[in-house]
Amino acid sequence: MQIDSFYPVFITDRVDEASAFYVEKFDFQVTFSADWYVSLRRPGPPAAEIAFVDSTHPTVPEAYRRTVTGLLINIEVDDVDAQWQRLVVDGGLTPVLDIRSEDFGQRHFIVPDPAGVLVDIMTEIPPAPAFAEAFSGQ
Repeated sequence: MQIDSFYPVFITDRVDEASAFYVEKFDFQVTFSADWYVSLRRPGPPAAEIAFVDSTHPTVPEAYRRTVTGLLINIEVDDVDAQWQRLVVDGGLTPVLDIRSEDFGQRHFIVPDPAGVLVDIMTEIPPAPAFAEAFSGQ
């Protein structure tokens, strides 16, 4: 099987606000826009795609017309402290997890997007010895 594309589509009642968040904060570009669906792409490397669909749209099966919950996405960057300054200190976003270093090899912080998705912005750091062997080396 050949897969030509793979990306999440977030079910939300805030399609416009959620898509604008990724355009404004993370340089995504709109590739399709309707009042019920917006598709975004960020040229790479690495390329990334996400989309948002209105929770009431008939293409969403009725039993699943709920907004997204319990989803955490990762955005790995080269300098998480610079992004903390840009997005939180200067940009006014309210973190749900303040910036911190983790023994498992990340320095990160988490902000929510308007759709309710948690966005974990991180930079890899050397892990503590207790976690070093957990990495596969790939």
